[in-house]
Amino acid sequence: MSRSPRIAITLGDPCGIGPELLLRSLPKLCSWADVTVVGSRAGVDLLRNTEGRLSTWHWTDAPAPAPEDFQGTASGLEVGSPEGSAIALWLDPTPEIHPDRLDLGRGSAASGRATVEAIRLAAGLALSGAVDALTTLPMAKSAAHLAGYPIPGHTEYLQTLAGAPLTRMAFVSPRLSVVLHTVHQSLRSVVEDLDAEAVAETLAFSASRFIQLTGNPDLRVALCALNPHAGEAGAFGDEERLLAEARDHAEAAFRRAGPAGPYANLPSPFPPEPAPEGWTLHPGEVPRLRANSGPGGPRFSGPLPSDSLFHRAVAGEFDLVVALYHDQGLIPIKVLEPSRAVNLTLGLPFIRTSPDHGTAFDKAGKWIADPRNFLEAAALAVRLAGRAHREPWAAQVAEP
Repeated sequence: MSRSPRIAITLGDPCGIGPELLLRSLPKLCSWADVTVVGSRAGVDLLRNTEGRLSTWHWTDAPAPAPEDFQGTASGLEVGSPEGSAIALWLDPTPEIHPDRLDLGRGSAASGRATVEAIRLAAGLALSGAVDALTTLPMAKSAAHLAGYPIPGHTEYLQTLAGAPLTRMAFVSPRLSVVLHTVHQSLRSVVEDLDAEAVAETLAFSASRFIQLTGNPDLRVALCALNPHAGEAGAFGDEERLLAEARDHAEAAFRRAGPAGPYANLPSPFPPEPAPEGWTLHPGEVPRLRANSGPGGPRFSGPLPSDSLFHRAVAGEFDLVVALYHDQGLIPIKVLEPSRAVNLTLGLPFIRTSPDHGTAFDKAGKWIADPRNFLEAAALAVRLAGRAHREPWAAQVAEP
């Protein structure tokens, strides 16, 4: 008999919008999965006296056992809302952080510590198999730094905790999927550090992981150019020659390794056998059928001008776009799919998704933050957990 999926949710910064997004979403989340929330209870308690509350809640006894070596506080959070009611297990690894140490709408050393320690605990749950997937609410990197954690962000910290040799940040939505070659670094350093082997690694690794996710060995991958008009034959820069070399290296890597790619042996939450027939990342998506292209394997294109590439991808010409830097990839997908694009970390030995937005301190406690993107992230985690365990686990966010 099929069991329910087990999903861990980290609260993110307790002074941001994470707590109210969780409160508004918990009834829906608990209809999909057994939910464990990891974070500071003080983040929810900060909302007690806010106006316009859209949920009611109270703390109860823990509805399930806490991990044996857990050193914090385990309790239950029971939530009621117009969408229904639910109860989830809540693990607080920093119970010494009380509401009087936090300031709603402002990150601090205390909120940063609560955020990072929750991520540490949740990653341990995922690595041990205690949960099937992890969805993270937004952190404030500046608050983490104030707390003495010099981490660039979730992706890099989770990579360190998992000991994963290679990760990349991906964003998936029904109409567009993007992988970032670089993430949190200056644009100047992106240009100065551009390297053909590194870009080839991103191309081949991303293609390998998306082939595994989608079950499509003939994935069509497009690489963004760096310069306007793809350099226009050197008139606007020579970096495109390096990028073309990277494309050729990625193609050669697949020719040597075969259709599964050169990174098939790296840690993955998914079994080595192909995806179930008809599997898609998004409900209702029609699997793209294409003629057999020969021995199989991805097809790499580029570097292509990014001012037209994303339109071509949305029109169905490409399955995946690799962008060279943060804003090159995120501006198009946030404009196109502001509520449906989900951050998916490639390369971890467990499933991790996240909404595609930040802590929004300016909105915290006002109950105006839209929970749909968070729900999309959790729904994708549930579906991917089903893909990993070959269970019929499904979750779908209703269209607005």
